[in-house]
Amino acid sequence: MVITSEKLKKAILTALADKEMLDILNASMDSLVSGTDIVKKFDIPHSTAYRKIKWMLDNDLLVVVKMGFTNEGKKYSLFRSTIRSVNVRYQKNEVTVESSKNVDPIENTTKNFFSLGDSIE
Repeated sequence: MVITSEKLKKAILTALADKEMLDILNASMDSLVSGTDIVKKFDIPHSTAYRKIKWMLDNDLLVVVKMGFTNEGKKYSLFRSTIRSVNVRYQKNEVTVESSKNVDPIENTTKNFFSLGDSIE
């Protein structure tokens, strides 16, 4: 789908140009990740990782899929990327950004659950 929102277009281009944000998008594309996972996996400073995660949440590039508490009582969130792929084209003063949406994991789970009834005899 072609992105028509200038705000979202700018957010996508900004994220693609930032190494840490690109790492976060890649890590959260196929699986749920926490901020702690991102800090450990990519050796990003804690404050930087959470600042970029917050920015990406505010700009609809990430979504919180699950929230919970650790055994120690600390709150955590699991994130997922909202985009699967991006194509950018520049042609004489016009930037076109096309993106495919990352499948909603809850929607996907629901579809799988209800499709089980079709195969049960």
